[in-house]
Amino acid sequence: MGDTDANLTAAINEIDSLDGVSVQNSSPIFRTEPQDKKDQSWFANQVVSVTCSESVTAHDLLNNLLQIENTLGRVREERYGPRVIDLDVLLFGNDVIESEDLIVPHPRMTERAFVLVPLLEIAPQLQLPDGRGLSEVLSTLEFKVEADQIWQ
Repeated sequence: MGDTDANLTAAINEIDSLDGVSVQNSSPIFRTEPQDKKDQSWFANQVVSVTCSESVTAHDLLNNLLQIENTLGRVREERYGPRVIDLDVLLFGNDVIESEDLIVPHPRMTERAFVLVPLLEIAPQLQLPDGRGLSEVLSTLEFKVEADQIWQ
């Protein structure tokens, strides 16, 4: 919703200003068709790589991301519906976390080309905690990329 590119830039700036967190890299912005609720505008998706100091846990990062969402005007009304911003922890090193409020790796990331394509752009050699590479996971999905657009 709104100026999606500006929302992503603002989110990255807010993430980079967090104590103990530093943005290392960001993918290009990809325009992607809605996945579950189709009758809405396309989404703008981007993946950002950060480093965290030893004092920052995955839960700390998630809580900070939720606060940034609130600051930028996110209102949680409808699952998969339009939103100003949606920030997720996809990976946290090679950690595997399953708690009530956080699952890492993100439980649906391997089903979503709109996550994997931008992630591949900034981390082509990345292996998921289960040992699979991004290209291997992408090869199991049906999707199409043209310029900055992803269909799935």
